[in-house]
Amino acid sequence: MLSTKRLTSLAFMVSLLSMAPRAGAQQPNTTAPIRLSAQEAVDYALANQGAVKTAKLDELIQLAKNKEVSGLALPNVAGTGSYQYNPITQKQMFNMRNFGLPKDSFTVVSFQLPHNLLGELRLTQTLFDPSVLVALQARKTLEDLVAQNVTKTEIDVKTNVYKAYYNVLSANKALDILSENLYSLERILGETKEIYQNGLAEKLDVDRLVVQYTNLQTEQTKLRNLIEVGTASLKYQMGMPLKQPITLTDTLSTARIVAGVLDMDKFDYSQRIEYQLLETQKRANEYDLKRYKLKGLPSLQLFGATGALRGSDKFDYLQNQVWYGYINTGLNLSVPIFSGLQRRRQVDQAFLVVKKNEVDLENLKLGIDLEREQSESTFRNNVLTLEAQEKNMQLAQDVYRTTQIKYKEGVGSSLEMTTAENDLLTAQNNYFTALFNAIVAKIDLLRAYGKL
Repeated sequence: MLSTKRLTSLAFMVSLLSMAPRAGAQQPNTTAPIRLSAQEAVDYALANQGAVKTAKLDELIQLAKNKEVSGLALPNVAGTGSYQYNPITQKQMFNMRNFGLPKDSFTVVSFQLPHNLLGELRLTQTLFDPSVLVALQARKTLEDLVAQNVTKTEIDVKTNVYKAYYNVLSANKALDILSENLYSLERILGETKEIYQNGLAEKLDVDRLVVQYTNLQTEQTKLRNLIEVGTASLKYQMGMPLKQPITLTDTLSTARIVAGVLDMDKFDYSQRIEYQLLETQKRANEYDLKRYKLKGLPSLQLFGATGALRGSDKFDYLQNQVWYGYINTGLNLSVPIFSGLQRRRQVDQAFLVVKKNEVDLENLKLGIDLEREQSESTFRNNVLTLEAQEKNMQLAQDVYRTTQIKYKEGVGSSLEMTTAENDLLTAQNNYFTALFNAIVAKIDLLRAYGKL
């Protein structure tokens, strides 16, 4: 049985991960309930959650970019064609004495024709380019970066789904016990009414029990509403249509929470995906630094071209005329000499970014150490609290049952009943709070050690 004030912590438990679901996410689905364990809920989320899908698409995008980079080392073949019409051709004056005449004699000559058509096929092959070389070397690192980002997203989704799942599970357990208490109080209320009708009880006793019974019914309704909200939040975290009914099959117990938290002494920072991501980002930035350093080296390209052209004083290209073909090949060498010190400044910036990554890695180590210490302490204390509250709740239930028996036999007062009931409510609420805190602490502990 839960009073209004004592429901606050349960409301916090259920709403901790609640997020306002978008209407567009609600899609008609089958009406048959799906039975889900916590692991099955996580598996469903990893296959359907939007954040995971987006991260995997980013991975595919990076793979496509890597293939694009690979293409920089392959030959590039391009075909071109051009047509030029000169209504007035350009003319030049020549001294014919230069061509053997005895005296100066000037004439005007045009080396152009009105119609000119050209077709060409050109091949370019990069033989050496520092930027292409570094880009090819960095492909694997960039693939690792997006793959690790997928892993991090999956861990975030796992954390959210586990917490949302156990929120609902603990609230369902609270509802079951509340319903049992409500059923027990209903029987006592019926018996007390009969005793009152026989003149052996006061009306005050009946009224007090009616008030308690009504309050419990109200708390039951509120708890059911909270379970609905928590279930909707779980479906949202899973990427499941909100209209799809589900049934949770796992159970919560102290033994289940304590199990599976072993070998915490064996830890390496690389077990944490955040550390892996930062290390990979540092390698990517080192490639960036290398690219700027090599930017001062020459680049060399091989080229070759073949084509055909023809000029005419009229547009007669559809007729069988003579075309003049050509072939040329060679090398293009580009040597950077002075770039206004821009390359030097780019090297400085890239170097500082790498140094910043090193500082971030050290800070992350300290943060991970702190997180491990805090999660260990929190989990240990929450388990101790849970064990104590579980025993306390069992003791309160024994006291409540004994008080019920005394009340039925006429040797106990309604005040004793009320006191025992309030003590049981407090013990149950403390137990549910400790149960939820312990399972959340376990999830945080596993994540802190990179074992989630």
